Amino acid sequence: MTTQTATTTAGTIPVGALSLSRTTATAARVLRQLRHDPRTIALLILIPCLMLVLLRYVFDGSPHTFDNIGASLLGIFPLITMFLVTSIATLRERTSGTLERLLAMPLGKADLIAGYALAFGILAIIQSALATGLAVWLLGLDVTGSPWLLLLVALLDALLGTALGLFVSAFAASEFQAVQFMPAVIFPQLLLCGLFTPRSEMHPALEAISDVLPMSYAVDGMNEVLHHTDMTATFVRDVLIVAGCALLVLALGAATLRRRTA
Repeated sequence: MTTQTATTTAGTIPVGALSLSRTTATAARVLRQLRHDPRTIALLILIPCLMLVLLRYVFDGSPHTFDNIGASLLGIFPLITMFLVTSIATLRERTSGTLERLLAMPLGKADLIAGYALAFGILAIIQSALATGLAVWLLGLDVTGSPWLLLLVALLDALLGTALGLFVSAFAASEFQAVQFMPAVIFPQLLLCGLFTPRSEMHPALEAISDVLPMSYAVDGMNEVLHHTDMTATFVRDVLIVAGCALLVLALGAATLRRRTA
């Protein structure tokens, strides 16, 4: 199998090979576009924080309840918002013809996917840091473990949402269809992740399904930080599974990326 190449003034470039310069250039372009879209920035940065504030005062008379579910939602909110924004932004590139023009250049699919992941990953760091700092230091979320471990899981959840958004955008023909994937991809994980009831108390068939859903391990990781002072083996397992799922979905996203919208 030969590697696809493209000829430029600099010589012959293997398009199939991941290039740091092309990846960072793609990420910079995405960030410049987002800078001119304040509504998207507000959705990414402010909405998770506002939802945490709302949740805190919904349970104002029961702070213990907020402690129990606040850590889990600290990971779930970034995943959902990154999924929505990434899927819509990527689809907009495709329907506008930008994606096709980019792939006609010396830019491989891996470069494009990695560039998007890098750009939205930077936003995910900002989003996760703000949400974690707000929950722990301003809203009084009581965690036994280190807040830095909460931040790590929240960041991985946001990156997982980015990967899922990039992946499902390949199967949508419009922004409306991209949003329609949310009930199919996010809602089942939300119901089965253990947020509403322990997974061990579910029907055995549902528990088995929940065992293969990445959001389940995101919630488990948050709960490990909530109840243990040190990093446990279960926490390490949960983090590795979430990170592995994100990398796997990114690879699938690169494999399913199409040059044309039709």
